[in-house]
Order: sequence, then C-alpha cells, then structure tokens
Amino acid sequence: MPLEVKRLHLASLRGLDGREWPVHGFVVTHPGGAVLVDTGCGGPDEVLSDWRVVNRSVADELAGLDMTPADIGLVINTHLHFDHCGQNAVFSHAACHVQRAELDRAKREDPELYDWFGFMNARWELLDGDTEILPGLSVVTTPGHTVGHQCVVVSSADGQDLLIGDAAYTPHQYAGPADKDVVPGQASDLVAWRGSLDRIRSLAPARVHFCHHTDVLHGS
Repeated sequence: MPLEVKRLHLASLRGLDGREWPVHGFVVTHPGGAVLVDTGCGGPDEVLSDWRVVNRSVADELAGLDMTPADIGLVINTHLHFDHCGQNAVFSHAACHVQRAELDRAKREDPELYDWFGFMNARWELLDGDTEILPGLSVVTTPGHTVGHQCVVVSSADGQDLLIGDAAYTPHQYAGPADKDVVPGQASDLVAWRGSLDRIRSLAPARVHFCHHTDVLHGS
C-alpha cells in the first residue's frame, strides 16, 4: 500500500489580520498504520476565545475516515502553537515527534500554554534536524515561523507531498512572498522564513498541502 495523505478539518479561527482561517491536520497512511501531522486547536479558554476558535474534535474527524485515535501510531507536530498541538493529549499512547529547538522555544516563550498541555508528561521524540521518520516519510527543518518549525515530506510513486505547516499560509505566499504578503504572526525571523520557503520550493513537491488554506497546490 502506498503512502497516502488525507486532510482533517479541525477548526477555524480569527487571525491577527482579522480574517477567518481554517485549521487542518493530516493523516498519512502507510503499510504499517497511520501518522497524524498536527492535532488541531486546544488550550486555556481565554486563548481559544481570543482567537475566536470554532473547534472540532480530532476523534470525530478521524471517525469520518473510519478511524479512531487508537489507529494513530505516532504524531508529528510541525510546531508547538496552540492550533497545531492542541489535541495532542488525545494521542497519549503515541510519541510526538518535534524538533528539540521547538520544545525549548515553547518552554521559554509560552510557559502558560506549555503547562496547560502538561508537556512534561507527554511522550516526546525529540529531533535535531532533518529526519526520516518512516520509509517515505521525513521531516525537514524550516525555521522562520518559529525557530523549531518543521515541514513533512511524504514520498510516493507519483512524487512528493509537502505538508507545509505554517511555513506558508497560502498558495500565493508559497509561490513567492513579497513584503505585502507577510501577515501578523507569520514570521518570528523574516530572513529565516524566506530562506526556508526557498528551501522547500527547491524540493519541487508534486503537491503542497496547507494548514490554513483549503487548496492543494499542484506542481508542474
């Protein structure tokens, strides 16, 4: 069975720019089971209220694929913002793969959120750079949105799928961002963010899947 990417619509929220954004996670099925990339929104009530989150249960969304949380063998977090790791606790049986630099950032910059998630009791698989997680499934480091951001690359017979996380919010940004395209909260390090976009574009993925946009961008 080839690797296959399936989208989950996990929430919508109001961004710092005042626009409404969807929040997606992705299930990657493989011969040995399934991997979940990002788990959706969660956190203290005031965080969800501030972002006007309309949330969905990741378990309910998995049921739409005839799956349960128990079918997920491991989790990959592109980064540790509340809209990407908010339902990690649903998968307490599964190790969460995240860059070591990102976990350190979360402890330092978001201690309240870190404590709420109970990260000290989470099962972390800490990564230091680009890593093959499973045959055909890898992460590549893409700092910029956060210092420890990573994207996920899924390889199959008809090319690569790129699960971009927050390295770009929209197909337009991915294609070639200009200063006017940078929205509030987009980049903690603008130079690193642009360099990461150059890097993942150089991979020439066949398909790019966005967390905060519904379109799939198809390569030439």
